[in-house]
Amino acid sequence: MKGAAYVGEGLLKTVSTDVEPPGPGELQIAVAYCGLCGTDLHIVHGHMDARVRTPLVFGHEMSGTVAAVGAGVEGWQVGDPLTVMPLVWDGTCSACLAGHQHICQNLEFVGIDSPGGLQQRWNVPASIAVPLPADLDLRTAALVEPVAVAVHDVRRSELQIGDRAVVLGGGPIGVLIASVARDAGAHVMVAEVDATRRSLIAGLGLEVVDPSSADLPAEVERWTGGVGADVVFEVSGAAAAARSTTALAKVRGTIVVVAIHSAAREIDLQRVFWRELRVLGARVYQRSDFDRAIDLLRRGRVPADALITGVVPLEETASAIDDLGAGRAMKILVNVAGEAQA
Repeated sequence: MKGAAYVGEGLLKTVSTDVEPPGPGELQIAVAYCGLCGTDLHIVHGHMDARVRTPLVFGHEMSGTVAAVGAGVEGWQVGDPLTVMPLVWDGTCSACLAGHQHICQNLEFVGIDSPGGLQQRWNVPASIAVPLPADLDLRTAALVEPVAVAVHDVRRSELQIGDRAVVLGGGPIGVLIASVARDAGAHVMVAEVDATRRSLIAGLGLEVVDPSSADLPAEVERWTGGVGADVVFEVSGAAAAARSTTALAKVRGTIVVVAIHSAAREIDLQRVFWRELRVLGARVYQRSDFDRAIDLLRRGRVPADALITGVVPLEETASAIDDLGAGRAMKILVNVAGEAQA
C-alpha cells in the first residue's frame, strides 16, 4: 500500500506502508479522500519539527470505508462509510475531568502526533470513528473535519439569529465559518485581501471587503448602522487583523480567536475594558460539532463544491502542498485510493 510521508528537512515522499490487521478496539479504514490544510503546510515546511516524529504519514481531514474490524469492536461492518474525529485524550487531566476532553492537556492529535490519513489503509481506534450517512458522497465528506471546526467556532461565539458577524480571513476556514454563521441566521461580512478569494466569496452571496484598500472599521460601522459587529472571528492569523478586532466589535460584543498566532499580538485592552468586550479562544471541536457538520454537508448548506478547487492522486501530494502554499488553490483533496470514488 502507498502513503505520503513527511521525512524531515522540508521533504515529502510517496512511500510504501505496511498493512497490519487492526488490533483489538481498532478499525482499518480504506481511505478514499484526504484534504490538505494549513497545518499540513506547517508540517511539510518543517515548522513543526520539534513536535512530529519522522517519517510521518500526516493528514486528518478524510473520508473512507471500513476495510476490517478489530476484535471487540461492535456496531461496524466492512464497507461502512466513515470519517474520524482525530483526537485522543487521556481522560485523567483536569480538562478532561471538567468535561473538556477535546482540549485535554495531553491531547494526541491524530495525523500530527501519530500517523494520519494520507495512506491507503489506516488503523485507528474505533472510538474516534464517526459514521457517515450513505447519501453523503465521500468527496464531500472529506470536508467534515474543517466544517466541524467552523461549527465549533460559531457555537463558541453564541451567535444569535439576526446578529452581524465579521470574519477576518477568507480562506477555507473563514468561508466555512461565514457559511455556518449564515445558516445560523446571521448577517456576515468577510474581510479578505486576496482578489481571487474575494471573488469566490462574493459568488457565494456574502458581503466581502478588501481590508488592505478600505477602512475596515468604517466599513463595519456603515454595515452595522454605527453599532459595531456582534461577533468578530479572527481567522487570518495576521497581526493587523488581531489589532483590528476590538475596533470592530460592538458594546459587549464577542471576539473569537480562531487562527493559530505564532507570536504574541497587540490588542487594545482599553477598548476591551471600555466596551466590556468578550474575547474567546476556539480550538478544534467536539463530537456534536461533527454531527452538525455532517448534517450541514448532507443538506448542502456549506459550499463544498466551491471550496474544493482540485483533486489529485497520492503521488501529487507534494505539488498540491506547493499550490496551497503559493495561494493557487483553496482546498485540495488527495484521492488516496487511486481510483474513482463515489
